[in-house]
Amino acid sequence: MKYALGVAAKSKLAWSHDCHGYVLGRPSVHLFESPQDGDTSALVQRRLVSSGSPYEPVVGFSRAVRVSDHVFVAGTAPVMPDGGDPPADAYGQAKRCFDIVLKALEEAGAAAEDVVRTRVYLTRAEDWQEAGRAHGEVFASIRPANAIIVVRGFVDPRWLVEIEVDAVVTER
Repeated sequence: MKYALGVAAKSKLAWSHDCHGYVLGRPSVHLFESPQDGDTSALVQRRLVSSGSPYEPVVGFSRAVRVSDHVFVAGTAPVMPDGGDPPADAYGQAKRCFDIVLKALEEAGAAAEDVVRTRVYLTRAEDWQEAGRAHGEVFASIRPANAIIVVRGFVDPRWLVEIEVDAVVTER
């Protein structure tokens, strides 16, 4: 079977919302059997989830985005609900990140069991075991694909950990 990569044209409908807060739009990239078949993409629902982070409106992002059965949770830092200091250690920060991530998944209609990939970003390589311990407390029996990546730093120098997850929602 041959596949060609096509780009869907944007329409005025691309950013309209339905009564449940879903954004209706077309995928910006889609696959179709051959160029002669034309655009076979259908409207998809796009649901945006906010965590209330002060960075969301400034940067213009959502904590999570659900499109069809896929949920993408943005890089999640240990932002405290009261704006206070995050825990001082990587384990405590990773636990806080996972609290935020799991709440975003729930609001998007997913659960930890649906997670297929995680990325843990650390500012210090020696923190991998502590962040890994927090990861294992959530995903030990689920075992998603995982990467632990050491980075130079984050927007807030108090942060030691940031976590992203991707999920595919399955019927239970």
